Amino acid sequence: MKQERVLLAHGSGGLMSQQLIDEVFKSAWNNELMEMLDSAILNLPTGRLAMSTDSFVITPLFFPGGDIGKLSICGTVNDLVACGAKPLYMSTAFIIEEGFPLSDLRKIAESMAATAQEVGVKLVTGDTKVVEKGSADGVFINTTGIGIIPAETDYRPQKVNPGDKIIVTGYVGDHGLAILAQREGLSFTTPALSDCAPLYQLGEIADKYGQAIKCMRDPTRGGLATVLNEIAQQAETGIRVRESSIPVSEVIRGACDMLGMDPLYMANEGKMVMFVSAEKADDMLADLRKLSQTKNAAIIGEVCAEPNGMVLIKTELGAERILGMLEGEHVPRIC
Repeated sequence: MKQERVLLAHGSGGLMSQQLIDEVFKSAWNNELMEMLDSAILNLPTGRLAMSTDSFVITPLFFPGGDIGKLSICGTVNDLVACGAKPLYMSTAFIIEEGFPLSDLRKIAESMAATAQEVGVKLVTGDTKVVEKGSADGVFINTTGIGIIPAETDYRPQKVNPGDKIIVTGYVGDHGLAILAQREGLSFTTPALSDCAPLYQLGEIADKYGQAIKCMRDPTRGGLATVLNEIAQQAETGIRVRESSIPVSEVIRGACDMLGMDPLYMANEGKMVMFVSAEKADDMLADLRKLSQTKNAAIIGEVCAEPNGMVLIKTELGAERILGMLEGEHVPRIC
């Protein structure tokens, strides 16, 4: 294409639309299943089907540790992994603002392709729409993922019972701080990097533990505290966690102290909260710590019968207080 920026004509459905698809998306994502039909035709293995959809409107589009393309793949892959599924296929749709640089669009498409290849997921179909300048903010991406859940796997909050241990797979708050720092021009002695990552290896470890895993959830918007509250309410149990056991890096802790923010409410894009039977929790923790992505995993607390639907946190001073769900908007446009 001779153009350097996206034009309204790229969304017309005509020749320029075809050029955009061929030269930006198809060239980056090309595989044997991308036949350019009205639908992708897929062969699915036996098992229960998991399907997840998500939209990404993050600003800025490029940030330390990732970009909106990588984020769109990781977010959907991790949602499937949280349900016990092996991610197989993804579709994607772009809403692009008129005037968006084609060079940036290519970077985003290539980032998606590289992340999908790492996971073993195939991008099989998609759509593009171009809107007038001022009607969007650069580019928005929607993704839908499909995966297969093995017959013996069943992760649901209703399976969580008193006595189960709670594991978080690494430092919390990295993504939220990285986006905030990039957006506001904040700098720290150690740069804040997003934890944006596809947790497909976690799924491989989880297969080993079968029914010992009761539930998994990725703590994105609203952070760790919000996910714990969601599970406590859905499982109709109480949850007790220890502040001293929750992994928070020195960078995040120091920055949050300075900004008056709480890392437990900061968004994550490469972490998982796991509810595991007490008998297998230590073994699972040891296996998680063997992986680079989950080397800082920790057991942070346990499920209890009371108080029903609430989360209590034991502070580093030894007092116990309620850890509530996020109220209002912590950091907007985070994913």
